[in-house]
Amino acid sequence: MKMIAAYLLAYLGGNSSPTAGDIKNILESVGAEADEEKLKFLLAELKGKDITEVIAAGREKFAAVPSGGGAIAVGAPAAAAGGAAAPAAESKKEEKVEEKEESDDDMGFSLFD
Repeated sequence: MKMIAAYLLAYLGGNSSPTAGDIKNILESVGAEADEEKLKFLLAELKGKDITEVIAAGREKFAAVPSGGGAIAVGAPAAAAGGAAAPAAESKKEEKVEEKEESDDDMGFSLFD
């Protein structure tokens, strides 16, 4: 990801075709190192392509990926059941009490006292 970010920074800086040296300079400026093999692969994949088209194609692929919405639907029927709701309510009360105690311990103290 850091190499992709460096490539995009170079592109946004006005360099329509960033080289390996450009990407390495950007990464070195923030104390990061570039993996030579991954850098060569990245540049080979992006060679001759318009970066805006690559990003648009990636967005289309990413939009098709499920984002975990099924977990909410599975959890909702369990909460609606009459017997399961009571123990859940008790555990929530206990959690609230614990949170309150923890926050009281921190009152009046700072990091540097």
